Amino acid sequence: MSVSNVPHRPSTNSRSLGEKLSNGGVIAPGVFDALTAHLASSAGFDTLYLSGAAVAYTRLGRPDIGLVSISELADTLTLIRDRVDSSIIVDGDTGFGNAINVQRSIRTLERAGANAVQLEDQTFPKRCGHLKDKALVSASEMVGKVKAALDARRDPNMLIIARTDAIAVEGFERAIERAQLYAEAGADILFVEAPPSQDELARIVKNLATPLPLLANMVEGGRTPIQSAEDLHALGFKLVIFPGGIVRALALQAQDFYQSLRTNGQTNAFRSRMLDFDGLNSILGLQELLDQSNIYK
Repeated sequence: MSVSNVPHRPSTNSRSLGEKLSNGGVIAPGVFDALTAHLASSAGFDTLYLSGAAVAYTRLGRPDIGLVSISELADTLTLIRDRVDSSIIVDGDTGFGNAINVQRSIRTLERAGANAVQLEDQTFPKRCGHLKDKALVSASEMVGKVKAALDARRDPNMLIIARTDAIAVEGFERAIERAQLYAEAGADILFVEAPPSQDELARIVKNLATPLPLLANMVEGGRTPIQSAEDLHALGFKLVIFPGGIVRALALQAQDFYQSLRTNGQTNAFRSRMLDFDGLNSILGLQELLDQSNIYK
């Protein structure tokens, strides 16, 4: 079955993402496949962030410079949705083209199970918001994309996040102006990417002065200083994401594992940092599936 023909499958989570945001701050860890989504959900997170960068890192083994396609993103989301009931925020990059492409992307991701889709005002192909030399589309083009996304969604509870990368390109004041325009276009959540200081984080909240939820993005080693979700919620950000942290953690662990295996010719030296066969199967729910299969015998 092609991605475009996947039936609409919203989350069965009991509360919509909008309800969660209205009831308090939300923290969304980054995930990139069904395993990380299951582990994050098992840790108690009821909202997850499917990071486009993390998909590029793991599926392509490449940096976040606009190489991931809508099909690869939607296929990944479909597998995650089949495994977890958490709310899933999807990094939709630029929408993969113009306003018409945005509409197709929104329909595709909503059918695959997205509870929110994030769109940004970079040119296509984009690059990570914490890299240099980004380029933007006009504010009017992004306004059109936001409106197109809103028209394309079937479920009004599926939220549209409008992100601007203008701080690094046009400056702080222009970033605020763009975010306000996107709010007027109907965006559900606003995201001003890569403020380089604590002061600018606070200024975003103060200058936007909007009832819409604001998103803060924590990237280890990125342009924005890392802060706790609690502190960011207190500052006025309703939604805090840690999109690529899991990949950076696993990449370091994997480097160490492969070097240890190369050096020792076996895995005993690494066993204290690993699950064993039964331990992994327990986390994955092997017995539950076996019990379920017995029902149909």
